[in-house]
Amino acid sequence: MASPSLPVTLDDVIAAQDLLSGVVRPTPLEYSRALSERVGADVYLKCENLQRAGSFKIRGAYTRIARLSEEEKARGIVAASAGNHAQGVALAAQLLGIDSTVFMPIGAPIPKLLATRAYGAHVEQVGTTVDEALVAAKEMAASTGAVLIHPFDHADIVAGQGTCGLEILDQCPEVKTIVTSAGGGGLLAGIAVAVKAKRPDVRVIGVQAEQAAAYPQSLAAGKPVPLGSMSTMADGIAVGCPGEVPYAIVRELVDAVETVSEEMISRALLFVLERAKLVVEPAGAAAVARLLAAGQGSCDGPVVAILSGGNIDPLLLLRIIRHGMSAAGRYLQFRLRVPDRPGSLAALLADLAAVDANVLEIEHVRMGATLHVDEVEIALQLETKGQAHCEEVLRTLRGKGYKLNFG
Repeated sequence: MASPSLPVTLDDVIAAQDLLSGVVRPTPLEYSRALSERVGADVYLKCENLQRAGSFKIRGAYTRIARLSEEEKARGIVAASAGNHAQGVALAAQLLGIDSTVFMPIGAPIPKLLATRAYGAHVEQVGTTVDEALVAAKEMAASTGAVLIHPFDHADIVAGQGTCGLEILDQCPEVKTIVTSAGGGGLLAGIAVAVKAKRPDVRVIGVQAEQAAAYPQSLAAGKPVPLGSMSTMADGIAVGCPGEVPYAIVRELVDAVETVSEEMISRALLFVLERAKLVVEPAGAAAVARLLAAGQGSCDGPVVAILSGGNIDPLLLLRIIRHGMSAAGRYLQFRLRVPDRPGSLAALLADLAAVDANVLEIEHVRMGATLHVDEVEIALQLETKGQAHCEEVLRTLRGKGYKLNFG
């Protein structure tokens, strides 16, 4: 049960749900047979990737902006985001007729950048992280009087995100475990407030990318502690320090905050794409990554895993698909050298065909500073059927005398 001293209450979340009626769409809850088999319990996917603007962020952004005074709305708003909060703020501002400026990191995904502009926001790119962009947003707010719409550190933002938790309880009343990605903690905190007030027995788990995980060390320290550095493909949850408002809630109400590797995030994204036919961004796949990594018996069911967003650059999606296939033992890339004489390449391809390896790409190089005059280098990209098949292919090639280079 939530402490009365917490900055957000169930009543706040219910009020936000009333405010958002007709603005956000209740997103589907889809049963995943494939994930249920992996976990050993019924698993449902909460598809916030299908929300307006492609993520849950419109919930908090609209709640915060709609509650501004008329004088504040007249001054305009400013925000900082890697993309999803940017789109949520821009859409909310457009719906409410308010001028908006959004600071985004240099290198933010192009589709998120273009979508934010398409919703009518003025976009400035600065810094390489959300935290650096946030500094610029705060400076603009101080110098112009524009109202800062923080991506997670405000009670209205947390209350708005918590409406996702109310939907889960309506759609799956018997839920036992909820797993969601976490960056600054707004969604995790909001869900915890809504769910724990109604169903204190439900286990709520936050998931962070292990190379951008500020919550575990902050919870251990008893206060928000900034990370020294971050490096993750999951830009949507790459936040260097928890917010004070969500941190207070997470510390009291959330059962665990766990981490997943980049490998597991890419495998999860591929899993959701192939098995659930849903497109998600890396941050949106973090909850599924945790379930895949933990495996059988890791959660009491029914389990709801939140797909928090679906805004992904197609080029990044292509790289992640290959990365996920490689991590799952279904994509193999290497180079080798063979004698430069007729039949060498044909023999190699015959050896690959004998073990049923599908050649995706092949490059034949005869000239190079390190190549001997009588040899040729062949670069191969193969599709395999899984880790066991991958190992069989490598074992067969080495048994034939090929020396493989994976560098």
